[in-house]
Amino acid sequence: MTNGKVFKYGDNVDTDVIIPARYLNTTSASELAAHCMEDIDKDFASNVKQGDIIVAQNNFGCGSSREHAPIAIKASGIVCVIANTFARIFYRNSINIGLPILECPEAVKEINAGDNVSVDLNTGTITNHTSGKVYKTQPFPESIQEIIHNGGLLNKLKKANKNG
Repeated sequence: MTNGKVFKYGDNVDTDVIIPARYLNTTSASELAAHCMEDIDKDFASNVKQGDIIVAQNNFGCGSSREHAPIAIKASGIVCVIANTFARIFYRNSINIGLPILECPEAVKEINAGDNVSVDLNTGTITNHTSGKVYKTQPFPESIQEIIHNGGLLNKLKKANKNG
């Protein structure tokens, strides 16, 4: 279960906004995190804490297929992104690096910036502790939960190779 403060954004937050192209010359996750969301929310990197959550409207992560975007989000301390919809390549890249993302339009509509929210990935339960409302979404299948639990697909594969 994850629990944190919400950062809320609108429609079509693209990968160029999540991590501007001028920072793509680094592979350092912490350097990417330092510039995450700066073109849409200049205070994000200085205000985000480990365990916080992003809530966004439609088509979150649209744009290029760069993996830098979910890496920057995860490295910033965000433990889950909840949106109405995600760009498909962003969705896959997020799962591949172990960043949980959930689609739940009802929660997106009612959760506000600054709310304290927890997410139970095993059950697909989103709880807004600020309002007291609880939302249900489809939990990930066990195979994807394993990828997330292991911190990404590569970590899951490395673990599987060690064990067998």
